[in-house]
Amino acid sequence: MYKILETKELAANIFYMLVEAKRVAKACQPGQFVIVRADEEGERIPLTICDYDREKGTVAIVFQIVGAGTRMMAGLKAGDAFHDFVGPLGCPSEFVSEDLEELKKKKMLFVAGGVGTAPVYPQVKWLHEHGIAADVIVGAKTKELLILEEEMEKTAGNLYVTTDDGSYGRSGMVTQTISDLVREGKHYDVCVAIGPMIMMKFVCKLTKELEIPTIVSLNPIMVDGTGMCGACRVTVGGKVKFACVDGPEFDGHLVDFDEAMRRQQIYKTEEGRAFLRAKEGDTHHGGCGNCEERR
Repeated sequence: MYKILETKELAANIFYMLVEAKRVAKACQPGQFVIVRADEEGERIPLTICDYDREKGTVAIVFQIVGAGTRMMAGLKAGDAFHDFVGPLGCPSEFVSEDLEELKKKKMLFVAGGVGTAPVYPQVKWLHEHGIAADVIVGAKTKELLILEEEMEKTAGNLYVTTDDGSYGRSGMVTQTISDLVREGKHYDVCVAIGPMIMMKFVCKLTKELEIPTIVSLNPIMVDGTGMCGACRVTVGGKVKFACVDGPEFDGHLVDFDEAMRRQQIYKTEEGRAFLRAKEGDTHHGGCGNCEERR
């Protein structure tokens, strides 16, 4: 059992939890995720890691209520416990293994949309702890849905907040702020975008035009988290990949977002899942992460 030490509602239907998970905290890196189950009969839910403290043995997660499983999680309080808290899973962000001196030479831009702010935060924090100041754009539909602003303010080199309705910070989509920054003379060697699929698609469309290499995290399409359900099957650079075992981070300019989003809609029904299993055959599952190579 994994004790919940702290809970709070960050915004409407968006919750933060601090969990005692010493083994996970000891090994996790920015970009990775965990699978949680509220109880023995509960749904397996993959969630990207929002923060961790190796000394205290704690891991923070942020989630939004989207179904029965997350609604059950939202009802848990400090002192309760998760039945399962498995991880770290997935591949760490590439930059954590780069030469630190070379990394310090790069101008990095992070773009976070909605709940995607949670997995962006540990990456920016890691860079800050290693003496690297990255620019960060945080977008939300309204001021009320903005999360982790204070935490991001402490770790980002420059923080740009934007709301779709103009109720706080800059007005408009995150893509508008990217365009504005470049027009103002900013230069970036790499962009990391995490948020809803549609947001990442249009960020990548823009950064490709601006010739800014871009990494995206496809955690929004994960369901099972082990590569066995086939939900997060995606085409990247013409090859079949699975977000949970091959990612969750990929070269955003190579991701077929339109195919992935169509697939998400089909996967929501039992009939759709059966159709995909029949259509995709041996490549429907990705437990080994090497289905393309095995074919």
